[in-house]
Amino acid sequence: MAKLSVVINAQNVEPDLLRAIASIKNLADEIVVIDQGSTDKTGEVAKNLGAKVFKYKSVRYVELARNFAIGKAAGDWILVLDPDEEITSALSKKIKEILKSPKADFYRIPRKNIIFGKWINHTLWWPDYQTRLFKKGKVSWSEVIHSVPMVTGVGFDIPTKEDLAILHHNYDSIEQYLEKLNRYTSVQADLLARGDYKFGWQDFINKPMREFINRYFTGEGYKDGLHGFSLSLLQAFSELITYVKLWQKNKFKEENIGLTEVVVEIGKKEKEFRFWQNDALYKETKNISYRIKKKFGL
Repeated sequence: MAKLSVVINAQNVEPDLLRAIASIKNLADEIVVIDQGSTDKTGEVAKNLGAKVFKYKSVRYVELARNFAIGKAAGDWILVLDPDEEITSALSKKIKEILKSPKADFYRIPRKNIIFGKWINHTLWWPDYQTRLFKKGKVSWSEVIHSVPMVTGVGFDIPTKEDLAILHHNYDSIEQYLEKLNRYTSVQADLLARGDYKFGWQDFINKPMREFINRYFTGEGYKDGLHGFSLSLLQAFSELITYVKLWQKNKFKEENIGLTEVVVEIGKKEKEFRFWQNDALYKETKNISYRIKKKFGL
């Protein structure tokens, strides 16, 4: 059977790392941990658990160090794991079966996100497929935050089953969510500022509203109850902060906009909101009145 290296990028994640490594102890032929400037005992814990540890500078997001980590792996196959993730016993068994007789060069694995103590299986967080298992040399990452990896060869999706998903302990608290939100929105605003994107005040309305509609209505966030509603709002807030930070990069340039212009712009999104609201209500209730309202924009 082909040799498997499990690669983990880590920074100040001492408690999480124990859980992550424990989940792949009986799966990995080699465990590689990239210590990205930790100030706690992350590197020491990794060594004590039998991992090969390599040092890397502290970076704002993991994609900047992914390729460095992959380059340190010696295995024929690589499994990329984040420190706040773990591999279930059923997924571990599935991966062993794949390595005995692989049918593809890379595999996308569903990911089960646990947020605020609940599995979020709607709100665009499921199945959350991730390209994580691959032959060495077949997958690489760009340095863009949250980017989809670049792949070559034949790909395959592991079935969308809860027990075959990577278990992701995503956000445990609002404080943790807001800390990451602040960091990620700064990176995203930087990328927009360096690109050709032209900021407009309408972004303050359009971007958050579009995100809420995508999460709550088209992504069926309402099926996740209060978790889905709050997360749809938080993700919308994240979009707002990104574009406010972009405005900040423009030195808070003043734009003379009147009340009428703002009301008109909100009205446009209000119409879109009603369309997707009625679409979701019709899917849930099969009440024909919602289909009619959707068709005629009521």
